[in-house]
Amino acid sequence: MDSAVQHFLQTVGPVLCLDIGSGTQDALLARPGLEYENWPRFVLPSPARLTARRIRELTLLRRGVWLHGGNMGGGFSQALKEHVAEGLPAACTAEAARAIHDNRDVVRGMGLEIRSLCPENCVPVSLADYAPEFWAALLRLSGLPQPHLVLAAAQDHGFHPQGNRQGRMQAWRDLLAASSDPSAWIYDAPAPALTRLVALHEKTGGPVADTGTCALLGALCEPEVLDRSFREGITIINAGNSHTVAALVYRGKVRGMYEHHTGMRDRAHLLEDLKQFRLSWLPSEEVQASGGHGTAFGPYCEEAAGYAPTYILGPRRALLQGEGRFLAPHGDMMLAGCFGLLWGWAHAHPAGPSLDDGARPH
Repeated sequence: MDSAVQHFLQTVGPVLCLDIGSGTQDALLARPGLEYENWPRFVLPSPARLTARRIRELTLLRRGVWLHGGNMGGGFSQALKEHVAEGLPAACTAEAARAIHDNRDVVRGMGLEIRSLCPENCVPVSLADYAPEFWAALLRLSGLPQPHLVLAAAQDHGFHPQGNRQGRMQAWRDLLAASSDPSAWIYDAPAPALTRLVALHEKTGGPVADTGTCALLGALCEPEVLDRSFREGITIINAGNSHTVAALVYRGKVRGMYEHHTGMRDRAHLLEDLKQFRLSWLPSEEVQASGGHGTAFGPYCEEAAGYAPTYILGPRRALLQGEGRFLAPHGDMMLAGCFGLLWGWAHAHPAGPSLDDGARPH
């Protein structure tokens, strides 16, 4: 890890970096004075998967569920639908309902009651992407120090009661308009519309970002990748368990973003999308028509050429075998987002974290 990161750690102390995906939550405890190879790391089931497991346990026990807490990843929704289909009671608080859908009528339509208190026939199930007591206990039992700062990332669709795909791409467009430097896409404090990141920030007390941002930064923290982008335009792809995100990068700046659901694109269709995306010819509406989120472009950059050099990350990267170079930043592909989050924040804040609580990316 470069000198800027080492200086940052010497200033701040141990930093816990979390990349919270749909399948796993990947964690890195960056410690000053140690080589990055010796930093402790964990790859654990995602909070959404753990919540789904708990709901299924209660379904087997024929007990009702009452969801409380805050917004989080909605990967437990299928387990909840199966629970209701069994004729078992289900309820949630208004705040917890946001983890299922931004429109409460949709949540009620799934068979859930909105209840501020736990009904007598239900078992409470807490919703959160980050549980401070879990991480404090895990680190303590592992003989590790408690972090002085938590950097965390999760995918946030924003608050969109009528549907979130268009809103998510608008969020990418807003970031591109504000700054094409992806290290500026980490938030001191997220805007209120980013309800999942707001809930995550309230739990961690630290900066937060989208998982697409930290995967992109994870690739760029590799000197070879960043240096190549200063010679010609490159494509960075993160093939995640649920979403595939691609970025066009030139001179370290983002020129375009693409996002689709990984399970909705076979290899041939994804490669065709990427071909058109590199040419800046892929309309967002066309991606949305096939079930994806869309595209977002900054100003066209002719000198970037065709963005042919391609670097690929993510647990589903085998889908693109042979279409580019597989990356494992600092020797660990699953921790790419964590390394990127730390690298991006340290370079944007060389003297330590900002004390400004403004709702903007920094």
